[in-house]
Amino acid sequence: MAGLVNVLVTVAVVAIVIARQFRARAIDTDRRWWLLPVILAVVSLREPGILDAHHRAESAVLLVVELFIGLVTGVGWGWTTRIWIAPDGVVWTKSSKASGAVWIVGIALRAGVFALGSVLGVRQDSSALMLGLAGTLLVRGGILTWRAQSVGAPSHPTTGHPTKGRPAPAYGDDERPAWKERV
Repeated sequence: MAGLVNVLVTVAVVAIVIARQFRARAIDTDRRWWLLPVILAVVSLREPGILDAHHRAESAVLLVVELFIGLVTGVGWGWTTRIWIAPDGVVWTKSSKASGAVWIVGIALRAGVFALGSVLGVRQDSSALMLGLAGTLLVRGGILTWRAQSVGAPSHPTTGHPTKGRPAPAYGDDERPAWKERV
């Protein structure tokens, strides 16, 4: 039953995250952006079956690969998200087409890890997927918060930090203006 709950929680979080990533929204750099990833990690680590008891080494390698894919996906997602400052001084974010490509590649790689585990006969629990998702969200949130804070920070002549109003382009961003969406 706990495996089903993990799958449902993972699917719900992914659906919410994907639905929200392509809408423009304000970033509040003071909020606790790390809280959801920490909760997901705790929920995934509470399960004793995160490693297959009969294939501990193979299972551990697959878990490390899953975490690596999650972290790389988070980095890619964080750097392909567009960030800008509205005239009212609010920092906004919206994922780009490149962000969608990062998600597709990340999902494909995760499916490949699952397929490899199945070929090796390793029982894979949904906890590994949830832990990878927690890593993705944690890294992405950290990068976006850092980028949002650096967009509005004044420039220092010797350090070269961005000045207020300087755009923080995302990888693959074609610099078209983005419109705020109202909810």
